[in-house]
Amino acid sequence: MYQKTRNAHWNVEGPDFHAAHLFLESQYNELAEIIDEVAERIRQIGHYAVGSYAKYLELTHLTETKYEHTDSKGFFKELLSDHESVIMNIRGNLDAVEKAGDQATEDFLVGLLAQHEKMAWMLRAHVA
Repeated sequence: MYQKTRNAHWNVEGPDFHAAHLFLESQYNELAEIIDEVAERIRQIGHYAVGSYAKYLELTHLTETKYEHTDSKGFFKELLSDHESVIMNIRGNLDAVEKAGDQATEDFLVGLLAQHEKMAWMLRAHVA
């Protein structure tokens, strides 16, 4: 999602270019912080963080998209769909983490959920 957001930031076109460019920059900056927090949490619980695009692509449930248009609305819709997918994925895994008794990771995931919900809300407001 981070790379897709960077792609949108680099390639968005249209009369709202400047506003969309700045908005997408804020989104990818937030995603960069999330990536770092996730990697650190993974290390805290005794695993190694993934650090290659090949491994990201192997593990992701998101898809690559070939854009036919480079307008902000098209990019925003695609990114919104990705955030909604991540939100559903996090919600679907919270029960398992709770059952495992890992309260710190559960709390961490709830925080991630809130971040993705806010980012989705911001994107949704742009495409409404």
